[in-house]
Amino acid sequence: MHYLELGIRSLIAVVFLASSVGKTAGRGAFGAFVASLRGLELLPAKACRPVALLVVVAEYAVWLLLLLGSTTVAATGFLVAAGLLVMFATAIALTARRGIRPPCRCFGASTTPLGARHIVRNVVLAAVACLGAVTVPATNTSSDPGALVVAILAGLLLGAVVALFDDILELFEPLGDGPGAARRRP
Repeated sequence: MHYLELGIRSLIAVVFLASSVGKTAGRGAFGAFVASLRGLELLPAKACRPVALLVVVAEYAVWLLLLLGSTTVAATGFLVAAGLLVMFATAIALTARRGIRPPCRCFGASTTPLGARHIVRNVVLAAVACLGAVTVPATNTSSDPGALVVAILAGLLLGAVVALFDDILELFEPLGDGPGAARRRP
């Protein structure tokens, strides 16, 4: 396997695993995601629940397709991921343009308002997913086991950083500022 593709596969799989599980694990998680779609004010209220279900199913499908290993299946997973990420970035941009900034429910519960950093994150991830799709090897090549482990671990680590990015940034906000300030007060 090509090391770059394997690292990207790990990165995108972790991002979509965290996203799909964050929207469905725990009491009320899916309902909160549906409510967040209503908060975007892009869809009729009746459409929010079915669209939320489609999004979650597609997110689960992405990481499952990437983990199956077949080159054609993985390329499909990358392309579905890229399509979802472009759709998410577009929805956030349309919402932000109208001055609406609901909380980011990208990875489950969050109070961070959607904004430019979420658009940039999704566009960059979409480009990375496209790169993954074009780097899927046509055939398996012999590989160095150590390099494979490094590629996988690097992808997993980057995926975790992406999934926790809002939380990481919140650590550096001054007390009393930002969306998580109320939670941090003693």
